[in-house]
Amino acid sequence: MYRILKSRHEIRERRNQLRHPNYKKPELLATRPNELWSWDITKLLGPSKWTYFYLYVILDVYSRYVVGWMVALQESAHLAEPLFLETCQKQNIQPGQLTLHADRGNPMNSKPFALLLADLGVTKTHSRPHVSNDNPFSEAHFKTIKYHPGYSGRFGSQADARLWIRDFFTWYNHQHHHSGIALLTPADVHFGRAQQLLQARQQVLQLAYQKTPERFVKGVPKSLELPEAVWINPPKYVEPSST
Repeated sequence: MYRILKSRHEIRERRNQLRHPNYKKPELLATRPNELWSWDITKLLGPSKWTYFYLYVILDVYSRYVVGWMVALQESAHLAEPLFLETCQKQNIQPGQLTLHADRGNPMNSKPFALLLADLGVTKTHSRPHVSNDNPFSEAHFKTIKYHPGYSGRFGSQADARLWIRDFFTWYNHQHHHSGIALLTPADVHFGRAQQLLQARQQVLQLAYQKTPERFVKGVPKSLELPEAVWINPPKYVEPSST
């Protein structure tokens, strides 16, 4: 019987097999604010076991500025659509200007959300399945939130979570000096104040050198520079400025 099957090329697995498509690694570049956004959803623990609130965050990859956020009771594309539309209006996003990157969660992959992006002229990209490194900025941002000293771990209500997150993002956008953007605040970079502040820093360093040059054995100190390019998965032939 097996000889007959072999002659007819029937000796194989005849059950339905799961096929894995060959997903391409996303290679995304941002050289200015509002060129590349990353968004994701994370759970916040509620007042009791198995209760959660869902934090939606839209992050500008170049400036690290949180352009939009929401605390909801569920994870849904119908909730993400008005959030994204309102955020685009606030940031005055024009058709063809923006790329939006996300993982492959249900809200990110939903057809209504994809149609909204098409209507707005926004290009969408997705991480490869089960590859968290393809969305590093959102993942790192969530870690910053949950490792903050003031993070309580649990919230008593949705209003409680929303109040804490609002205060956190106010601090993060306007007071937190980010190591990936030359120790400037995300708001400084996002709203075009970076070069003015960096020039002022350099003047202070030069004055300090002129006053006590013996303290600077390597010569005139230089302030940190803002990265020219920020990559998600830079090509091998490109030296990343920031990750």
